[in-house]
Amino acid sequence: MSLKLYHAPPSGHCHRVKLGAALMGLPLDLCDVNALPGGRSGPAFLAINPLGQVPVLLDGGFVLRDSIAILRYLSTLSPQTRWVPKDVRSAAEIDQWFGLAAGFVFLGPNRARLIRKMGASYNWEEAQAAATRLFTFLNDHLDGRDWLVSDEVTLADVACYSYVAVAHEGDLDIAPYPNISAWCTNMRALPNFIEMPGARA
Repeated sequence: MSLKLYHAPPSGHCHRVKLGAALMGLPLDLCDVNALPGGRSGPAFLAINPLGQVPVLLDGGFVLRDSIAILRYLSTLSPQTRWVPKDVRSAAEIDQWFGLAAGFVFLGPNRARLIRKMGASYNWEEAQAAATRLFTFLNDHLDGRDWLVSDEVTLADVACYSYVAVAHEGDLDIAPYPNISAWCTNMRALPNFIEMPGARA
């Protein structure tokens, strides 16, 4: 099995895939799109993903262009069953967290980071408001529990971790949310864990 991942190191979307693969024990052949001629806008990468977005996974001739879809696919290749429990309600809960990763995580800490670190033209106050709602909800949900869905790590945790871990890069602070900090510590203690670039322990 040869899994090739086109990625950009600063991207949390890419990190969640690399983290998931590492935790599952699935090796990836990494290709930094910035090293390709023209980067994301060059013909080499656009031939793989006409949208110019990362990450992209190639498994032989099979191509996946969305981080959540890639995580789902990788979980089917892993010998471990915990990533998406077979229990229907737990699986539905994971899908719910995928929606939150694509919603409030994307609109909150991701956008705040894009503004402060990369000069994006989004509204920081709107990103901060989305992040505050996210962090309040997440902290309350994690009260008395170690993981988002079950009594062990699942894809829900992997999908949501990366941008939360670098919230400070968007001038956001998770210190007032102790349950989130404890959850991040739990993530970092996992075997084969790889950290999001820029994260603080």
